[in-house]
Amino acid sequence: MAKSKKRKAAPGDIATNRQASFRYNLLDRWECGMELQGSEVKSLRAGTVQLKDAYAALHDGEVWLHNMHIAPYAPAARENHEPERARKLLLHKREIERLIGSTAERGLTLVPTRIYFAGRNAKVEIALARGKDVADKRRDLKEKDARREIERALSERA
Repeated sequence: MAKSKKRKAAPGDIATNRQASFRYNLLDRWECGMELQGSEVKSLRAGTVQLKDAYAALHDGEVWLHNMHIAPYAPAARENHEPERARKLLLHKREIERLIGSTAERGLTLVPTRIYFAGRNAKVEIALARGKDVADKRRDLKEKDARREIERALSERA
């Protein structure tokens, strides 16, 4: 069986973090702007970004996105960016204060779930998340398999 093509993100999305919903229980979501360099924006428009191991952290009252890989933009040559540099996220002060209060609770983290363009601005959606244990992951896989079997049986019957 031939390997299928790379799975596309949702319409309008540049990249999605599909592993986030498997690894974490996503509790609350925020839309943030990003502070980017020119070559990073060009590379985002080309769709060469990876969110799998990315996370957001709070430092000195600011929110930073770490480990998000934006591939270098080939035509930029010398004026290119560092692929995995920390990028500042743009939020209102009261949203940052709310994040500080909620991430102070043990076991909660900030995870980027998707990147998209809203007009001409690149946005990232971050989610407040609690890590799942192995039993939760197994339960989710069983439910997914059961749903798939039900859909298969219904389609065969029709």
